Amino acid sequence: MLKTVAAFDRIGEENAFAVLARATALAQKGRDIINLGIGQPDFKTPGHIVEAAVKALRDGHHGYTAANGILACREAVCRRISTMTGEDVSPDNIMIMPGGKPTMFAAIVMFGEPGTEILYPDPGFPIYRSMIEFTGAKPVPVPVREENGFAFSADETLSLITPQTRLLILNSPANPTGGVTPKAEIDKLVAGLADHPHVAVMSDEIYDVMTYDGEKHTSLLTYPSIADRLIILNGWSKTWAMTGWRLGWSVWPDGLIDNVRKLAVNCWSCVNAPSQFAGIAAIDGPQDQVAEMLAAFDRRRLLVTERMNAIPGIRCATPKGAFYAFPNIKDTGWKAKKLASALLEDAGVALIGGPDFGILGEGYIRLSCANSEENIEAAIIRIGEFLTRR
Repeated sequence: MLKTVAAFDRIGEENAFAVLARATALAQKGRDIINLGIGQPDFKTPGHIVEAAVKALRDGHHGYTAANGILACREAVCRRISTMTGEDVSPDNIMIMPGGKPTMFAAIVMFGEPGTEILYPDPGFPIYRSMIEFTGAKPVPVPVREENGFAFSADETLSLITPQTRLLILNSPANPTGGVTPKAEIDKLVAGLADHPHVAVMSDEIYDVMTYDGEKHTSLLTYPSIADRLIILNGWSKTWAMTGWRLGWSVWPDGLIDNVRKLAVNCWSCVNAPSQFAGIAAIDGPQDQVAEMLAAFDRRRLLVTERMNAIPGIRCATPKGAFYAFPNIKDTGWKAKKLASALLEDAGVALIGGPDFGILGEGYIRLSCANSEENIEAAIIRIGEFLTRR
C-alpha cells in the first residue's frame, strides 16, 4: 500500500465544489436545483475579451511565455493598479498567475513551516487554512464578527501576533461574509504592524471593485510602510467573469519576487499565452459590461437581504462588498451544514454551510448572489417554506 507524506493528510478542500458537484448530479437526475452555492459570476466573459484570446491563437501565440508573464500583460496590470489605487508599481514586481489560489499557495508555502504561525480570517476562504495546515505551520484564526460589520478588528488582529508569526492574511471585500473593513481600521492595523517587522502580509483583494453603499476598497498597496513585506492577490476571475480562464496577478516586493518566479518555473512553468492577451483586453477595453454586472450584484444583494430577513429565525446583515450574503440562522435551531445539506436534498437550493469557512462560521450560511433575481426569489421562497415545514 502506497504511503504519501503526512502533509497530504492535513490538506483540506473547498466544499463549494463538492456542493456544485452534488447539485449538478441532482439536476442531471431531473431535479429542479437553484444554485446559490458557487462563487462565480453568472455572466459571460465580455465578447471583446474572448476575441482577443482567439486572435492571439490565430496570430501564433500558443507557446511558452516568461514564467512571470508576458511583459505587455504585466504592464496592463500596472496601469490598472495605478487607476484603482494611484500607486505606481513596476512590472518587475508583477507575477501573472494561473488564478488566485497559486498566489495563496506561493505565499503560504514561502512562510509556513512547523514551528511558525500564520494568521488568517475566520470565517474566511477555506483554502487559507488548508494550505497553512499543509505546510505544518499553526493556523491562527483572526475573528471576523457580525457585530463588527464582518470587518476585522485591528486591535484583535495585532493581539494575536507572536514572535512565531510569519504571515498575516487579509481579505476585504471578503468571502464569505461580504464584509468591507473601513480604512480607519486598516490605518490602525498598518500602524501597529510597525511593531512587528518580522510579519509579512498577504492581502487578498480579488473583489476590489465590488463595494456598495458608498463603501470604498482600501488597497494595502497605498501604505508605503509595509511595501517591503506586502503581497497583493488579485486577478480577472470575478471582475470580468473569467473564473474558468484561470488568470490572476499578484504584486510581490523586491525581496520575494524571485522566489515566486522560481516556484512558477518549478510548478506551472507559465500561464497560457492566449489567456494573457485576453487579460490585456479586459483591462484596456470597455468596462460597460463590468458596470452592468456590478449593478446586478448590487440589486441582488439587497434582494437577498430583504427576503432573508423576512424569514422567521433568520437575520441577514446587508453585505457591503463582493457578491455574497452570510445570513445568521442560529435562531432556526439548525446547525449550518445540516441545514445546507437538507436545503439541497429536500428543497433544491444549493448553498454553503458557514463552518466550511471556519470555526466561527457555525450559525451562518453563505448565499452567492451570482444568479438571476428570479432564481434568488424562488430559492428564498423555498428556504422559507422548508423552515416552516421542518
